[in-house]
Order: sequence, then structure tokens, then C-alpha cells
Amino acid sequence: MYIVIRFHVMMLLVTIAWILFRFIIGIKNQKVSIKREIQLLAVYICIIFICRFVYFPLEHDIYGIAPLVFVKNLMFPPRINLIPFNFLTDVYPGWQINIIGNILMFVPVGIVWPICFKELDNIKKTVLAGFGFTLLIELSQLPFFDRCSDVDDLILNTTGAAIGAVIYFGIRRIKRAYTAKRHLAT
Repeated sequence: MYIVIRFHVMMLLVTIAWILFRFIIGIKNQKVSIKREIQLLAVYICIIFICRFVYFPLEHDIYGIAPLVFVKNLMFPPRINLIPFNFLTDVYPGWQINIIGNILMFVPVGIVWPICFKELDNIKKTVLAGFGFTLLIELSQLPFFDRCSDVDDLILNTTGAAIGAVIYFGIRRIKRAYTAKRHLAT
């Protein structure tokens, strides 16, 4: 038995879940910070963007974006790569886009998440968070027939989060040095 999940349906469900979650948090905290909600909107956009390219094929069908297919009786599809750096030897049409895309897709995670989550106060923690998010994504792809769980994606996505973290913390360090220098000058 197949279950077909369309992109717009998944995005609607993710959006409803996000709004409900933020609403419940607002009620629990008895206040809403517009600045915080805008920051978290950036996290939401990162998640939606990543979901689009991770769970749904780049190909289109007659309805638009091709659907995600869940095969009920097939618990673990044969499309699992546990060999690290397989992408270095596996040449297929679009392999360069796959490598670059997997890295670039997670650069915003390394930039946006430390802005939004105070616990991610250094590069190491941010990279670990990116790794954890990527691991969650790779494991969540297991039951889907046309998706592939790949250790190379884990490596590339984590690399993207690390690049984003280096950019963010580098800019933050430069900004702090400039502010300190300006403070000393006055």
C-alpha cells in the first residue's frame, strides 16, 4: 500500500503545527515578543526550505512538485548509504549540484540558529545542532521509498552548518572588536 504526500499538504501541516506550537508557547509565557517571533520565523523558513529539497524530488509531475511516497509494507528501503565519502566516487548526472546543494542548504542553519537560540553560543555547539538536525532528517527518510538516507548527506549538511557558523561567529567577533575599539576611542 502506498501513501502519497504532496508538498503543499506537508507544508500546510508543518505550518499549522508551527502556528499551534508558537500559540501554545505564547499562552504559556503569557506574552508574545514580536522580535522573537520574527527571529523564529527565520528558523521556520530554514525548516521549510530544507524540507522542500530533502523530502521532495526535484522532478515535477503533472501536479507540480513530485510527491513523497510512503510504502506501508516496506519498512527500510534498500536506498541507504553507510559508506562515508561515497559521493567522491559516485558520478551521476547532477552529482555536483547534489554536493553543493547539500552544503549550501545548511549554511543558513549555521547562521540563523545561533541568532535565535542563545544556547548555541559557539561554533562547536552550532555544528553539533546542525549535525543533530541532519541526523534527524536522514533517519526520517528511512520509510520513504524514493528517498535515500546517506551518511554523505550527513557529512555535507554538517559542513554547511559549520560554514554558516564560521560566517556568523566571524562577523560577530569582528563586530565586537569594532565596537570595543570604538568604545576605547571615545
